[in-house]
Amino acid sequence: MAARSKDSPDLFADSPLDPVESAIGYQRPSSSRQSSRTAAKKKAGFYLSVDVLQRFTRKFHELKLAGVPIDNKSTLLELALAFALDDMDKGKTSRVLQKLQQ
Repeated sequence: MAARSKDSPDLFADSPLDPVESAIGYQRPSSSRQSSRTAAKKKAGFYLSVDVLQRFTRKFHELKLAGVPIDNKSTLLELALAFALDDMDKGKTSRVLQKLQQ
């Protein structure tokens, strides 16, 4: 059956074009693209404060413009969360746990 002409595009589909990458002419190595796509992923929903979300988005774009080979915001968030979890595994010396107890 042919696709209907009025179907909306999938705005969440991976796109080979990245606007920041296109603007600065940076090309990621193909191996980094492969690794993020082959890992099992599951969508998660969280609420974040507007301030944290703005800082996160700003930092992501700063990293992209600086040429840091980061695929997308999910990759950055996953790395930051893994870092925080590793920190919490330290127990009493954890900076994250100390922040939670304030």
